[in-house]
Order: sequence, then C-alpha cells, then structure tokens
Amino acid sequence: MTLRFYKNILSVSIITVGLALVGCSNGHTDNNSANTPTSSKPLTSEQKVLLENMTPIDTGVNQAAIAKIPKNYNFVNPGYLTIGTYAGSPPIAVMAPDNKTVIGTEVDIARLIADSLGLKLKVVVSSWEDWPLGISSGKYDAVLANVTVTKDRKEKFDFATYRQDVLGVYVPDNSPVKKIENADDIAGLKIIVGAGTNQEKVLLTWIEDNKKKGLKPAQALYYNDNASASLALQSGRADAILGPNAVYAWQALNGAKIHLAGLIKGGWPRRADIAVTVKKGSGLAEPIQIALHGVIQDGKYAQVLKRWGVQKEAVEDSEVNPPGLGDQ
Repeated sequence: MTLRFYKNILSVSIITVGLALVGCSNGHTDNNSANTPTSSKPLTSEQKVLLENMTPIDTGVNQAAIAKIPKNYNFVNPGYLTIGTYAGSPPIAVMAPDNKTVIGTEVDIARLIADSLGLKLKVVVSSWEDWPLGISSGKYDAVLANVTVTKDRKEKFDFATYRQDVLGVYVPDNSPVKKIENADDIAGLKIIVGAGTNQEKVLLTWIEDNKKKGLKPAQALYYNDNASASLALQSGRADAILGPNAVYAWQALNGAKIHLAGLIKGGWPRRADIAVTVKKGSGLAEPIQIALHGVIQDGKYAQVLKRWGVQKEAVEDSEVNPPGLGDQ
C-alpha cells in the first residue's frame, strides 16, 4: 500500500468514514510549539485524544545501533535524525489540536529511532510524492510515510520494516455481516472502495472469482467524498468499506459506529510491509533496524501502536530489505 490513496482523504473526523505523517518531545523536534489548542472552541472527542497523543513516548540510547552508523555518514542536520513525512490523516499523521504540530504513528516511531541513535528528531513535512527525490537529494535522512516495500523501490532505496501493510474491511456496528476475509464472504454484498487503489484490485479479483464459482455477485461502490461514503454505509446502501486498516481502526477506536470484519494482506495474497526508507547504500538501514529491534523488545513500539489503535499491524521484528511487492 502507498499513500496515493490518502491524498484524496479530506480532513478527517471520527464520524467520517474515508474511502481510502511529529510531535513535541523533550526538545526532540524543532518544529513544534506548546501542546495547547490555538482555538477557544471546545475540543471534539477525537481532538482530545489527539491532544493526549502529543505526549512523547521516549526510549533510551541503543549503543548497538549507534555502533552500526557508518563513520563516514553525515546526517543532513548534525545531531538530528531528519525524517520526511506528510500530514495526511490519523493515525498515520495529522495536525494536532494546536494546528502546528504533526503527530501520528510515523512520528512516534521516528522519535523512538532517533532516541535509540542518540539523536534529536527533525521532521520535514511535504507532499507524499516528494519522498523519493527528498531522499535522493539529501533533503532528509529517512522517510517514514507509510511506504510499502516493493521490488522496484529496493533498486533505489534500502528499507527497515516497522509495520505490516494491512487492509481492513469494516462494517456498521448493527450489520448482520460477521466476517469478510476472503472472496466467498463478499458474495451479494455492496462494498465501498477507492478507485485506482490496491484494495480495489483485490476486491475486483474477488468479484471475478465469485462469478466463476457461480456465487451471488458483489458490487464495488465508488464515492467522490467521505461524507457520501459515510452516509451510504450508515444508511444501509453499502454493506462494508475496504481500505487501509489504520484509517478505519482509528475511527473505530474514537467513536465511529463501525467495527472490523476482517483483515487482508496488503500485498494479497502475499504479505507486504511498511518500512523506514533510506538512500541505497547509505548504511542507515542496519542501525535503524537494530534500533527498531530494541524498541520492539522493550515494549515502546507496542505502546505506540496501541495508542493509535493499530496493534494488528505490528511486526515481530524489523527486517532489512525483505521480499516486497513484485518479488516472486
């Protein structure tokens, strides 16, 4: 999964079912302000959670990781791990209630890596499409932007994994549908999906498979905006929505009347992984992998995933340049 689809998501609230990255931390970033909202308007329940999630989750220095940093590597900003990301939607990344600080899974994990490497964290926010050029040109040391490992990308970049690429199928809380995990489960259902996405490819493949089996046809539904999709799901015009699990897991965690009906591998039928992305041959992938291994072991990694509601996307350990989409 890439974040191509996230680009089309409007500003997210917990009542919006989308079609379908940090924060301030003990001086770890230089682009944040006080943890207070800038508006006098009452905070929504989601904003209150976002405000709480501005509190940093820190970890200690990992000497084993530091020892693997190439002696000749020059960080973009001395003393800092500079990462590229973009503020799209929670829980991947979103503007905090202060309207200045970007928070989310990507920033929290980046902070753990920076802590482990004995560095402060500097975040550069830009459009998602900028990450390949940003790394190649030395704009930042690494990218954490929900980037999926692929065969083609491994030719130009190195990776250290930190989350599974997972698609989620969500249904309304009052739905009679109990599970949607394979093609047979969608027979006769109307499912909202984003056009041109990997999840659309999965859904359309399942629909064709069911036609061959003689099962009742399923229907893919497309909406131009989140509000229409939400209304369709809650009014019964659609039975389910299929998309990046993290988005809907966050919404379900924060009051949306939807729940998980099934998880699908992002590279269906194969597993896919989300990874920290660095310049090919830079030597940073291994120290980052060791740093991630450390925070997985000490529980800080799990703490981050839990507060953003994406525990089901956890990896047992970080890997450098694993098989990706397109690998046989």
